[in-house]
Amino acid sequence: SYLGFLPRFYDVHLEPEEFPFLVQGEHFETGHLWFVVLLLAFSLMLVPFHRWLPRERVRRIRDRVAEVTLHRRGVVFLPALAFAAICAFAGLEEDYAGWHRWSYLLFFVAGYALASDDRLRTVMRREAGTAAWLGALLFAAAGPGFALADEPFTEMTALATVSRALFGAAGWCLVVAIPGLLDRRRPERPRAAPNPTPTTRRRLYGYLAAAVLPLYVLHQPIVVAVAYFVIGWSAPIPVEYAVIVVIALILTLTAYELLVRRTRATRFLFGMRP
Repeated sequence: SYLGFLPRFYDVHLEPEEFPFLVQGEHFETGHLWFVVLLLAFSLMLVPFHRWLPRERVRRIRDRVAEVTLHRRGVVFLPALAFAAICAFAGLEEDYAGWHRWSYLLFFVAGYALASDDRLRTVMRREAGTAAWLGALLFAAAGPGFALADEPFTEMTALATVSRALFGAAGWCLVVAIPGLLDRRRPERPRAAPNPTPTTRRRLYGYLAAAVLPLYVLHQPIVVAVAYFVIGWSAPIPVEYAVIVVIALILTLTAYELLVRRTRATRFLFGMRP
């Protein structure tokens, strides 16, 4: 039974070498919450640097990097080399969406930098088309190596190593491309302009933006529970899939609205502002 299995699931021990996934066990796993573990652990690692590094010096370095990136075409693609190196020599991990866990530290830092400086956002919009094509080409070039290598995620043969490097570089290019292309669609608004009257679309975006993390945490058990009952139907797979998606979406949004969003304690526990 499920209750009988729980003690075996929580039969765990510590493995420091698996940082930040310190708690390990034969049956224990973080499931889809591995991303939250990485986000929390790496954020806590970076907090001391934010507090202790000289702010004026950091600001000057940031300004110089932003200016160079703005005025020299192609500089925004240089981080692709770092991602290529991590993927090539540290390998990939299937449990974490195919990326090595330490790749996410770079993604988080880069995401903060890109989102916090308008000059870098300008570069992303400008280079979005090139980044999209480059990312697609690199990703396609990596494909044959993953198909032909025996252990493409970990083996150190030339074929597997080069394929992982191409995969890592493609990832960064697509990180530049996707937000850049989406940002192009946003109309420019003068800094001094007053906030526009909220529209239904703007209110919906605001609602969903605040709900991103809670919805991510909630969706997996709901999807599994719905699928448990639906997959026994004698219906075509597309029909079962559509039913699972619709019912799970409704239940996830309902759980967020009724169980998370309305109280301060649950908002805090799910990573939201009070």
